[in-house]
Amino acid sequence: MSGMLQWLVSLAVVTELVAICLEHRLLSALAGLMFVTAFLIGAGRLQGYARMLLVVALVVLAGLAWRGSLDNEQLLKAASDAAFYSAFLGSLGMMQCLVRRFEVLRRIHDVLLGGKPILLYPKYALVSCGVATVLSFGMMNLLCGSLSETLRERGITGESRLQWLRSVLISALRGFALVPLVAPTSVAVAILTRELPQLSWSQLLPFGVVAAILMVLIGWVLEQRRFREVSSERIAVEGWLPGTGRLLFLILLVFTVMAGLVATTGFKVSVAAMLSVPTVTLVYMLWQERGLMPVLKEGAGQVWGMQNEMAIFAASAILGVALSAVIPADALAGLVATGGGVFLVAVVGMLMLPMFSMIGIIPITVLSVQAGLLPQLVAEGMELLPVAVALVIGFSLAMMLSPFGPSVMLLSRFGQISRWVVAFRWNGLFALIALPVLLVLTALVAWLAPGQ
Repeated sequence: MSGMLQWLVSLAVVTELVAICLEHRLLSALAGLMFVTAFLIGAGRLQGYARMLLVVALVVLAGLAWRGSLDNEQLLKAASDAAFYSAFLGSLGMMQCLVRRFEVLRRIHDVLLGGKPILLYPKYALVSCGVATVLSFGMMNLLCGSLSETLRERGITGESRLQWLRSVLISALRGFALVPLVAPTSVAVAILTRELPQLSWSQLLPFGVVAAILMVLIGWVLEQRRFREVSSERIAVEGWLPGTGRLLFLILLVFTVMAGLVATTGFKVSVAAMLSVPTVTLVYMLWQERGLMPVLKEGAGQVWGMQNEMAIFAASAILGVALSAVIPADALAGLVATGGGVFLVAVVGMLMLPMFSMIGIIPITVLSVQAGLLPQLVAEGMELLPVAVALVIGFSLAMMLSPFGPSVMLLSRFGQISRWVVAFRWNGLFALIALPVLLVLTALVAWLAPGQ
């Protein structure tokens, strides 16, 4: 049964990519039904949270449809959005197939821990962000898994092990949380630009870069002392590890193909990433393996390995369409007509993401609902940019503060540390310092927006 389901999910990913290229809404909805069918049949293999969220989303959708609150077009959109977000994660996750083929990735901590101790935090944060732009959640698997193995091989235990975990993995987590601010491959960017065609990643990027720099600087001040202690136990790598050049070439090729697709087809950057990452990865795997079936089996297995995250993404998309459809479109119409009102909406939207994440409603679910409300507010005359910037900042903070989020749970599992400790004790002070700074940045964006 598991083998059949992994092929069904892979076929759903391919179907959605074809639907995107053809701009075929019905085909996209079919892909969404394929995803949901596979997740329901394989529900016993899903983690509790993913299973619960999927059931809740489908019950809410069915209930609202039965009451007549949703029309056929909205049901079609729910299925199509579920397909898009699942395929987004599944296609980008294919890059993980490259991890086991490069020694430089298996020894990434020895590489990153080289150089001056004072520069280790920004190096980890920025490299983690860079790797996560192509590996997505695979970056957390890579860094968490390889660090656990490194500590075990070197016999580092007790308080020293805790220092390694807190300094190295928390910087990796914060680097991963920068992805929504700067990367076109972020699901937050994909959600916003899908709901709002007039919004582009390039519009968000300048403000996202400023927010990312501020967050790195705050983390640097807080963590650089711990990194000095950790650096005394590192093993420096001399020269380039085998495969480094080839890996850099492949990553550069992915972004080159993305740029070419954007320039020649008019696709959004997030869609270009969905097409280029699996294409480059599969071509490289075929070149190495010299056989089609081993490559397809590995690819299907990799996609199915992300079933929990994909089910969460699909359920969040369905909830987003369902709930936004029953919230009165004119509820905030009067408020968003003024600059102060736009700033208030931006701040509330930003704070909702980490606050709901703390109680178990992950950021993609909240953002899906928020994004569903934005088109009507923009039609009422709301300045879009301040709210969009605030939402990607809130999404970034939520990724660090959610004990139920995939990134925190991965770090907790590999590090054998309570996810509550990771989310609140390790990141709480950072968030308290960063939040006022980021609110000031949001106010500046709201002030500047009318003059854009």
